[in-house]
Amino acid sequence: MTTETPSLTAPHFIGIGGAGMSGLAKILALRGAKVSGSDAKESTTVVALRQLGAEVHVGHAAEHLPAAADSVVVSSAIREDNPELVAARERGLPVVHRADALAALMEGRRALAVAGTHGKTTTTSMLAVSLTALGLDPSFAIGGDLNEPGSNAHHGSGEIFVAEADESDRSFQKYSPEVAIVLNVELDHHANYASMDEIYESFEKFVARVVPGGTLVVSADHPGARELTSRVRGRDGLTVVTVGEAEDADVRILSVVPRGMTSEVTVALPGTGELSFTVNVPGRHYAHNAVSALAAGIALGVDAAALAQALGSYQGVRRRLQLKGEVRGVQVIDSYAHHPTEIAADLRAIREAAGEGRVLVVFQPHLFSRTRELGTEMGEALALADLAVVLDIYPAREDPEPGITSEIVIEAARAAGADVQAAHSLAAVPDLLAGISRPGDLVLTMGAGDVTLLGPEILARLA
Repeated sequence: MTTETPSLTAPHFIGIGGAGMSGLAKILALRGAKVSGSDAKESTTVVALRQLGAEVHVGHAAEHLPAAADSVVVSSAIREDNPELVAARERGLPVVHRADALAALMEGRRALAVAGTHGKTTTTSMLAVSLTALGLDPSFAIGGDLNEPGSNAHHGSGEIFVAEADESDRSFQKYSPEVAIVLNVELDHHANYASMDEIYESFEKFVARVVPGGTLVVSADHPGARELTSRVRGRDGLTVVTVGEAEDADVRILSVVPRGMTSEVTVALPGTGELSFTVNVPGRHYAHNAVSALAAGIALGVDAAALAQALGSYQGVRRRLQLKGEVRGVQVIDSYAHHPTEIAADLRAIREAAGEGRVLVVFQPHLFSRTRELGTEMGEALALADLAVVLDIYPAREDPEPGITSEIVIEAARAAGADVQAAHSLAAVPDLLAGISRPGDLVLTMGAGDVTLLGPEILARLA
């Protein structure tokens, strides 16, 4: 794949409907590029791209690669035998990784890159929404939609570019941000990382890409983030700002007070004093994300009080504790959480919001490799729910592994004292949940796969 600044005048995107790829395609289309692409299926995202002038085919075939294409953009999920990729190589076209394309889009802007094992999409979205509310019109590229399909990216007239920086395939090492956020550092993406040492090395390389005179905003509470801070603090030209509840945090979170599906957050800023603002999503972890966003904006020169107030305009991201609806006193909420830390954090947040109601979760493990390495911890986290229904593993890009099934999660959940049962098809779940739900309950569909489709079905059965 090319490492030089790629030509993106007529780019062809393989897998254009994906969250990251569609955002880049949208920005390029808005900049006047002749965008084409293909995706495995029709979607609202594909329709939105066509409305911007992109030529998008459903299915993958060599003839879908236009004669006028000057480059082909791929993500790490695209296999070498993809017919469009094979055709591109035969024609000698530059093959550009998604991260190289994003890096090219950020050139000439004041880049802010958000990294971490969890919370990237939410924090990037908080920054995009709040900076937009302040009239700064930032460009942004996010791994999820803010409110509706197509809202994952924007070509703004302002000088700031906010981007979600993906560590899963080390591609975040290609960016050169003025401000970098590291929310947390944990072992995940087991197909690409064999140890925490490899994870730390990868994050160190990301931090080393911060431009001279730039800033690293990093968690003061998370053990992995603190270890990273100890490794990079003192580098020439790098200002480190730590954020969290720890006593030694530079931006210290003094309190997070839950108020139903919102939180009231109070922070102490160096040289400024205390500042309080509202976060319109429940959970301490989302409050921490908001404070990291606040610290990053301040590092870019945005007024602290104005940014704190603007953060209150953030209303959430699709699939990040997104309320799908309420019928007969039962709320159905959708969560993208798929790592044990995320699962536990979202369940604690929902527990606070549920009050006297029960928390019923439908969980779909994501990837065989992740379930092999973290299935036990997933099950233990599910013990925070009053009832857990566990679906079969969503394979995504992976092939099955002998002996790796959702039973690993179920057994661990039972061992942790959870009330848990298996469901081997999505179709069986709506009737099951509708039959046991009662007013005041919160039903949570959770996972990174197609479990998200169940929310409307459960609501329909409750009606």
